[in-house]
Amino acid sequence: MATQIKRIEKDFLIKALYDNRITVIYNKGQTQYNLLVERPADTEEGQLFFKLDKTIDELKAKDRLDLMFDYCGQVITFFVEVVSVDKKQIVTTKPEFLHKNLDRSFSRVSAPPDLQVEFTFLDDRYSLSYPKINEYEPEGQGELVKTMNPKNLSGLVRQMEEWIKGFASGYKMVVFKDVKPNTVEERLLAETGKSLYLPLIQKGFPLEDPYPRKRLVTLDIFRRFLENSGVERHKVNDTCARFIKQKHDKGFISELWVPILFQEYVIGYIRAWVDKEEIPPFDYTVIDNIHQFSKILAHSLRINRFFDSGKIKGYPFEGRIIDISVSGLLFSYPISALTTTLVPESELSVELKALNRTVSTKVKIVRNFKDRIREYFGCNFLKMEPEDIRFLFEYLYGKPFTDEDAAFLAGHV
Repeated sequence: MATQIKRIEKDFLIKALYDNRITVIYNKGQTQYNLLVERPADTEEGQLFFKLDKTIDELKAKDRLDLMFDYCGQVITFFVEVVSVDKKQIVTTKPEFLHKNLDRSFSRVSAPPDLQVEFTFLDDRYSLSYPKINEYEPEGQGELVKTMNPKNLSGLVRQMEEWIKGFASGYKMVVFKDVKPNTVEERLLAETGKSLYLPLIQKGFPLEDPYPRKRLVTLDIFRRFLENSGVERHKVNDTCARFIKQKHDKGFISELWVPILFQEYVIGYIRAWVDKEEIPPFDYTVIDNIHQFSKILAHSLRINRFFDSGKIKGYPFEGRIIDISVSGLLFSYPISALTTTLVPESELSVELKALNRTVSTKVKIVRNFKDRIREYFGCNFLKMEPEDIRFLFEYLYGKPFTDEDAAFLAGHV
């Protein structure tokens, strides 16, 4: 993730641009422009004076320039606004922020006009009426599937019930087909897609989530949920305490609610609880195993055609490319039923069609945002072939892919 540079270091780096004659790079289309700061940054307050190696066509006042430079092996990026333009000199504002530790390996440029990009879903996708979260859950069957037959849905549920009865005093499974999320716990799972885990009821919510891909409702998440539900901020702590007390008063000792996730949908949940002193409270092994059961169950529902009425046809679609690099791209598509299925962590097959070559690869969506008409998706390329990387680099930047370019633009910066 890009890190914003603090003011003192920012001022030092801007000064170093002039003192050390550091080349600043601007990429436009298939052309790279090299800029040098030709006056000390404090000569004119709020302005930078750049000398150009060649004229930048169609550049005018108030245009935004996205710039980058290398300082001691660290790639720094920033943007400025053009104040005035001459053939070999431009004056810009001083940058408000500088950033380092970028999350992309190559600088992004506007897409060449002859580039066509076509996307296709890697797997079947669905438009369903279940609660939806803004994250894609890859389908997986888990290790426990070795002893189970996912084609036998009723048998799978019976096996799950028998297994859970071995460590819990109560169990319940709900699918949100005919029942909408209603209780606090159901709405919490439907909105977050995370598991509600209370290993010891009297101790309340966990403060941290130990899973790399976050899976649990922590105290902070529950507090935000309450605020978003309309609870006034000064009443949140009391509401949390009352929620836990009600469970304790009902005799619960340990409790777990695990959502059943299918792609970006919360299909239902598996709930287990302990209300007898002789049964040990739940530990993380219980979470892991019920989570695996939930994945097997979602897989079983799919192969038993439970979701077929909402299946979207897997035809290719074209996105409007906003910008692109050798490491990823940003595209947009009109807000529609299709865009509701394009969520972070989902993967697409993509064909990049230039005049003399087509690059076929995959992308993973890492972020999205929208305006009133279109939705935008930032993607990373996955496992692109080395020869395709070289071609795409030379096609996008209009220069050979040299070792020096790789050292400057690639790697962890």
